[in-house]
Amino acid sequence: MTQDSTDDLTPDRNAVDGPQTAAEVAAAELAVRLNKSEAELADTKDKLLRALAETENQRRRAQRDTEDARRYAASNFAKDMLDVADNLRRALGSLDPASLQDERAKALVEGVAATERALLAALERHGIKRIEPEIGERFDPNSHEAMFEVPNTGKPGGSVVQVVQAGYRMHDRLLRPAMVGVAKAGANSGPTIDQTV
Repeated sequence: MTQDSTDDLTPDRNAVDGPQTAAEVAAAELAVRLNKSEAELADTKDKLLRALAETENQRRRAQRDTEDARRYAASNFAKDMLDVADNLRRALGSLDPASLQDERAKALVEGVAATERALLAALERHGIKRIEPEIGERFDPNSHEAMFEVPNTGKPGGSVVQVVQAGYRMHDRLLRPAMVGVAKAGANSGPTIDQTV
């Protein structure tokens, strides 16, 4: 190979650095427009994905709200019926059926008891459960309302010693807490129950 043949293989510096042809200018403009279009496409795709995610979130939220409305629609009515259940319980608690001599009075007490059972069964069918804490049970602030403290009970402090009124729960929501008296922690009350939940 001669020196002349190697010179033919090296690109001409003027051709690279010199003025561009119309095709090169058009190709550069197309490349800029392509980059711009790709950026706009990526931005539009991002906006679309965000809008789809927001739509899905709204659909789920609406579905959850519809379920809650269907589940808890009767909660105000149920709260009103709790007073009826309490009054039936009080009526039954005030009388001792064994001490009644009159057959009509016994039948009345049995009728009131049957009415209470029917009401409680109807409430249970609609997801309303009675909360009746046991004596000695740990006080639960999520289900119980402490009305008073009783000193010197011999029970651990913070435990239920008296149930004033039953509470009710509808599915997983508290309609009314059980009203209770709790043992006061003191020298004669035994160990204290940890009330942190």
